[in-house]
Amino acid sequence: MIGAVGLIAMIGALKPAPHIARVADAQIDPTYRRLRFQVFAGIFLGYAAFYLVRKNLALAIPDILREYPHYTKAALGMAMTGLSIAYGLSKFVMGSVSDRSNPKYFLPLGLGLSCAIMVFVGTQSIVFESLWLLIALMTLNGWVQGMGWPPCGKTMVHWFSTNERGRVVSVWNVAHNVGGGGLAWLAVIGVGLFGTWGAKFSFNAAVAAVLGVIVFLLLRDTPQSCGLPPIEAHRDDFPPDYSEDHERELGFRDIFLGHVLNNPHLWLIAIANAFAYFVRYGVVDWIPTYLQNVKGYSFQESSLAYGAYEFAAIPGTILCGWVSDRVFKGKRAPATMLFMGLTLIFVVVYWLNLHGPKWIDYTALIAIGFLVYGPIMMIGLHALDLVPKKAAGTAAGFTGFFGYVFGSAIAGAGVGWIADQFGWAAVFATMVVCCLLTILFCAATLRSPRRGGACRGHAPHSQAASHAASHAAGLTPPV
Repeated sequence: MIGAVGLIAMIGALKPAPHIARVADAQIDPTYRRLRFQVFAGIFLGYAAFYLVRKNLALAIPDILREYPHYTKAALGMAMTGLSIAYGLSKFVMGSVSDRSNPKYFLPLGLGLSCAIMVFVGTQSIVFESLWLLIALMTLNGWVQGMGWPPCGKTMVHWFSTNERGRVVSVWNVAHNVGGGGLAWLAVIGVGLFGTWGAKFSFNAAVAAVLGVIVFLLLRDTPQSCGLPPIEAHRDDFPPDYSEDHERELGFRDIFLGHVLNNPHLWLIAIANAFAYFVRYGVVDWIPTYLQNVKGYSFQESSLAYGAYEFAAIPGTILCGWVSDRVFKGKRAPATMLFMGLTLIFVVVYWLNLHGPKWIDYTALIAIGFLVYGPIMMIGLHALDLVPKKAAGTAAGFTGFFGYVFGSAIAGAGVGWIADQFGWAAVFATMVVCCLLTILFCAATLRSPRRGGACRGHAPHSQAASHAASHAAGLTPPV
């Protein structure tokens, strides 16, 4: 499947759109403003829609345990682990394919395939009669879900320059909170309309499919494919190592060996990402099961908590981006460390409220959601800053690979197994340790390059080179 998708991306409909003749100078500014808003709306809606059809199983686990009592939490956690491992692998592989593809086609294709899988899961009871079939379908869904983040990352680095990217990425990043919160609330609507918990899969998929059509209409490839100059030249915002060569499509060897696998800072933030993802999904994936089975919440009450957790991340993520840009002057690691330290405090509050009132649970979950997504966003943004933009999807996929394969995957089967064997106290203790390890590995990146994708082996971008690039883009006269 990897080879087939890669071949299509190289020679078929998914290949990058060609550059076209430059529009008139008077049209550059208005066209850029219109298309920047349009493509941002496209990747925002598109990524939110991916989340409507990703973690549906987490909401259905209490129903499955009730109707199929031979299942254990650890067994169903294996299905979530399969999804996470496949997603992490796919995010890495599809990142490199996405770097050589047109996001207008690449993103809606992945979303459509995910919707089709979720419709099948929600309407065919045979899926839940076989654990292995359920694991296989969730794993397949994880693979096509990996086609979501990379084209969004590619779009952002082509349409938004370095000194505005912190704010842009932080606002875009809340798309998955909109989608994650919408997942739970649409599930409530779907169950109410159709009277079956299978609607937690199929109704959400129908809504996501409609959004996919809208996304296709909104997205565009690079500015040059729309007759515009590169964003660096348009905003006079050149990274330190920028040259005209950054606009050249890179081969897979150049991307992997030249800019990703030889970058020690990428490895450090990728490992930190794994621990941060364990906390994120160790909490959110098990909200319905923990609150319903351990604390006696109803489906509606746990869904409210699930949605509140996700939606609380919206202001929190934006604040984290603002803190990174304004307080820490563009440094990503300090903001990550600050927000993970505060996350640790509220994980402990959530843990210790064993017999206390429900409002403490809600407050703790809102606080964790508010805080934990900022570090996830920061690590992804840091990855984009560390490589040239033609390798952005792969770099983001690399950190995502660690996050999902070693973080989210363990939070699936691992949390279920820990809860079955040692109880929920051991689960919370593990999340506390992961908060501390995230802070430790981020601290090791405090001296990493701050901006501009500086990579080993690249000379700094001089002022003369910046001017030359601007002249090549048709924005300045020659010196």
